[in-house]
Amino acid sequence: MRRFACLLAAAGLALAAPATATPHDDLSAILADHWAWTLKNSPLLATRVGVHTYDAELDDNSLAAQDRQAAEAAGFVKRLDALPAAGLTEADRTNVAILRRSLTTQIEANRFSEREIEFSNRAGWHTYFADLALSLPFFTRADYDSYLARLDKVPAFAATSMAITRQAVAHGNVLPCIVLDGFAGTITGEIKEPLQSRFYAPFAGPKPATIAPADWAALQARAAATIRDKINPTYRSYADFYTREYKCRATIGASALPDGQAYYAFKVREQTTTTLTPAQIHDLGLSEVARIRAEMDALVASTGFKGDRAAYIAMLRTDPKYYAHSPHELMTEAALTAKTIDGQMPKLFGHLPRLPYTVREIPAATADGTTTAYYNDGSAAAGVAGTYYVNTTHLDQRPLFELPALTLHEAVPGHHNQISLQQELDLPPFRQFATFFTAFVEGWGLYSERLGLDIGLYDTPEKQMGRLSYEMWRACRLVVDTGIHAQGWTKAQAVQFMADNTALSATNIDAEVNRYIADPGQALAYKIGELTIRRLRTRAEAELGPKFDRRAFHDAVLGQGAIPMDLLETRMNAWIAARKAA
Repeated sequence: MRRFACLLAAAGLALAAPATATPHDDLSAILADHWAWTLKNSPLLATRVGVHTYDAELDDNSLAAQDRQAAEAAGFVKRLDALPAAGLTEADRTNVAILRRSLTTQIEANRFSEREIEFSNRAGWHTYFADLALSLPFFTRADYDSYLARLDKVPAFAATSMAITRQAVAHGNVLPCIVLDGFAGTITGEIKEPLQSRFYAPFAGPKPATIAPADWAALQARAAATIRDKINPTYRSYADFYTREYKCRATIGASALPDGQAYYAFKVREQTTTTLTPAQIHDLGLSEVARIRAEMDALVASTGFKGDRAAYIAMLRTDPKYYAHSPHELMTEAALTAKTIDGQMPKLFGHLPRLPYTVREIPAATADGTTTAYYNDGSAAAGVAGTYYVNTTHLDQRPLFELPALTLHEAVPGHHNQISLQQELDLPPFRQFATFFTAFVEGWGLYSERLGLDIGLYDTPEKQMGRLSYEMWRACRLVVDTGIHAQGWTKAQAVQFMADNTALSATNIDAEVNRYIADPGQALAYKIGELTIRRLRTRAEAELGPKFDRRAFHDAVLGQGAIPMDLLETRMNAWIAARKAA
């Protein structure tokens, strides 16, 4: 939940900038004011980027704060609109376009009562805070003190969230019952004896050299007391609130929510950064499903397998040789796949990020109901590596032949490469650290799966089917997400469509469909973004011919950080024209 990851900003009065010499100077003042506003009201983000002014603070998660933030965002938009375009450089205009889009999206989102929905079926503030220690610096005594000060504020944060959720229940802004099986366990699973709690993790390792033994013992005792007396009671209270007071709904589509059709239309625009309608996306998805199915049929025929595509997929789903027999085996294979790809990265890129990444198991409290894998970004300033998380539950549902595509997407050259590189680009800070366009980020992740073809990673028919199944999975999302939220599909219809067209296991399909139900529109971003990048690469190859350089193309795509799809098209078309003329 990006809101809890604090990637978007909020609050603090935006004052009019003083008169300056040029429009560029005026824009620089706006960007500086906006970044200060962002950090003041996203204190966790501030810590992660090395600004320690707000180290003991959490976000203000009240609805009043969201209203204030939206009003202040409108003030920034007014200042941006007052800039004379003729006096701005091309880079200035890009910064204006990206900041303006982010701000207007924030303003529009705040108008929907669905903002009262405080959690998804997979995550919420309770999972975010349990992971908090993994994203903060722990170098000095002050770092440990500020972490504990933040834990002290979790009860108040939780009380505000529960008050908002009570209001959401009264207004009908609740999740479907069908996706919430096991959700209570994601809360109670974090209630542990203090020394076994994930909240205690910073104090469980060796004593930092900068802290005296007596001070370290005092910090450990304070941490244990905070977990025992504040964190655990808060989580017990939240679990009790959820089981006793939360009233889920029988319907599954966003159209059943208050103002649901308009809300879903907004989510589609927000997530895809296009003007495509749900109906257009549904039809595009059906077209992609048909194309990929034909590639699957051709692959099966090429293997000599005695049977059709459905029989081949059934064999892949049931043959034990394709599955790990222990979490350690699965993690070993994931790590080996990641390091193998690392060795091929210079063939794909001229510029690579400095920040490394690691591979971890998804925490047990949330693994059972979540997806196959995911990525959490790191921070050089905080001393935190990027993390490729792998789900080691339900091992008979996690085929090894899917690992190449999965790792390409979640680690490198996918999310870790793109997000870490963005943090190191020479861009305004809001674009380095606080800009996230899902269509670009997830579109790049899906495009990265295809790069396994360029480096020979899909060296067996099973791995090739794994890649095609993953691409089919994202094509099916276009059909299923719009089917559920705009065309009245049932969950059974969605599950059956996924089962008929992908090689995903039943457990993965169920978790994925629950995700689409709980988070309308988000799943559309992957294929829309990937198709845009693929179309641009095809155009570049055709127009540049022997001048086409794969590494230079990828550097150009990633060289502006995450940007909307229309802006990516404009910039890459200009790049193609410049390379052609060179």
